Amino acid sequence: MSLTDIKTRIAKAETDAGRDPGSVRLIAVSKVQPDERVEAVLEQGHRSFGENRVQEAQGKWPGFAERYGDLDLHLIGPLQSNKTRAAMELFGTIQTLDRPKLARTIARIADEIGHCPDLFVQVNTGDETQKAGVAVDDTDAFVAECRSLSLPVIGLMCIPPIDTDPAPHFRLLADLAARNGLDGLSIGMSGDFEAAIAAGATHVRVGSAIFGARVTG
Repeated sequence: MSLTDIKTRIAKAETDAGRDPGSVRLIAVSKVQPDERVEAVLEQGHRSFGENRVQEAQGKWPGFAERYGDLDLHLIGPLQSNKTRAAMELFGTIQTLDRPKLARTIARIADEIGHCPDLFVQVNTGDETQKAGVAVDDTDAFVAECRSLSLPVIGLMCIPPIDTDPAPHFRLLADLAARNGLDGLSIGMSGDFEAAIAAGATHVRVGSAIFGARVTG
């Protein structure tokens, strides 16, 4: 698979779903990928990337930004409160806003530095104890709380449980977003992004299908 192949499949999925061409943003998930693989994708003109860890991103992206100009960086992993300032200085979008304490911390730092990344609220659609995210039943109240803090929440994000049909989770998140007047929907990964596009995804997060297997250790 390659970046070109994924973009071709996204375009077909948009057409099949009756979506406007280019309405889905591809986030290339570059976590734990060696720099040469990331640079190969940058050389093809792609600029939207997702990272799981603030510290890893700090060591990778400033240098690339110097060489490649404006980048569209998304934090897609859990954010610890003590890493919030660093995340807000590096990422244009944080997709994992998931608790009131973090919302208050982001609001305070945004006041101090004069800007705030775009935000997605992460929803735990599978009610999995080991997974981050706001409970489905708490989503409306949490979005309202974020808005009371003047946070720029633009959408919802979820990671469906492994080995289950993701489509019901995508539909649930789409319904929650619509009910809260949110346009952004970050759903779909390497194995299911076409189903996500059919459900209304505005952002899909694809890693291994672009870069190959992650490099660890």
